[in-house]
Amino acid sequence: MAVETVMLAPVFLLFLMFLAGAGVLVESQGRVNGTARDAARAASVQRSLDAAEAAAEAITTSALQGRCRSSAVSLDASEFRQGGQVQAEVTCELDLAFLGFGGTKRLTGTAVVPIEQFRRIDEVR
Repeated sequence: MAVETVMLAPVFLLFLMFLAGAGVLVESQGRVNGTARDAARAASVQRSLDAAEAAAEAITTSALQGRCRSSAVSLDASEFRQGGQVQAEVTCELDLAFLGFGGTKRLTGTAVVPIEQFRRIDEVR
């Protein structure tokens, strides 16, 4: 009985570490997707592209601070006009040191939000 316990304990601990790591990855991906949605929404209510980029960057920084080794947001504002849309892509370099690995995992989230038809947009950048 003692021999079986000694042999199964490392396997059981490895399984628990796998579950914890998978949970952190799923939670982090959800946070990145939510941040992309929030950044796109914050950008869509701005009147200029500069203000939209600043708002998206502020949301991303505050939402992912301390969770990612590095994070970034990029806006596709090719349709940043009345009745158009804005797309935000958020990337996060998740540190995997908590699992005993030295690497990182790149997580990406994308969201598209329409701009209101009657919203005034300043064309000057």
